[in-house]
Amino acid sequence: MLALGPVRDHHLTVMGTDLPERADEERPPAASRRAAVDAFLADLAARTGRRTDARRGRLVFALDATMSRQPTWDRACAIQSGMFDAAGAIGGLSVQLVFFRGHRECKASRWQDDAAGLARLMSRVDCRGGHTQIGRVLAHILKEAGRAPVDAAVLVGDACEEPADQLCALAGELGVRGIPLFLFHEGSDPVAARAFAEMARLSGGACVPFDLRSADQLRDLLRAVAVYAVGGSAALLAHAEGSAAGRRLIAQMT
Repeated sequence: MLALGPVRDHHLTVMGTDLPERADEERPPAASRRAAVDAFLADLAARTGRRTDARRGRLVFALDATMSRQPTWDRACAIQSGMFDAAGAIGGLSVQLVFFRGHRECKASRWQDDAAGLARLMSRVDCRGGHTQIGRVLAHILKEAGRAPVDAAVLVGDACEEPADQLCALAGELGVRGIPLFLFHEGSDPVAARAFAEMARLSGGACVPFDLRSADQLRDLLRAVAVYAVGGSAALLAHAEGSAAGRRLIAQMT
């Protein structure tokens, strides 16, 4: 696969290098923050309304592009179009590609309204060795949500090499803003499994393990997430009537 050239040639922007500064903020005790987040997520899970505005659904599709993920990156390029296919039946979907790799390289694309545009961007990326940068991805999603609504976010990865407490704090902020995080965990790393599961819980999303043998399952799950991003929980409930993947996501979200 081809490596990315200059940022301007591929409509990708380099994301900031640091997490949002929080050291000077006064915060309630951790137990109170957790209780408030839990209460909010319980209320969110109880809602079943369809989005009623006319705008397109917006989904951030984030991928770990470090070296260990090259085989799965290729598979993701082949199956991501299913997100647009599923969403097309009930409304439009816009997807922003975000990826990290190498030495603190973390980039975000322009919003894409079709599968071909997203596939072209993904085809220009190869995987490079480096540490995970999940915190930067979550901070970026929050920043995007400050500009315009974001309905859901997907993160596909196999490792977590960052402090889990920081990541969970950011995931909790996504939950408060009503942006569920759907994490697809490749492999069996127990540290990543615990961190991903807690981030999903705090955001009101779901965490699902997968491997190269479960490509069909990943395709179905991505389709279900796209349906949620476009139509909300009511659309996901309707989709789940004929989709085991949809039922699995609903079981975790509630």
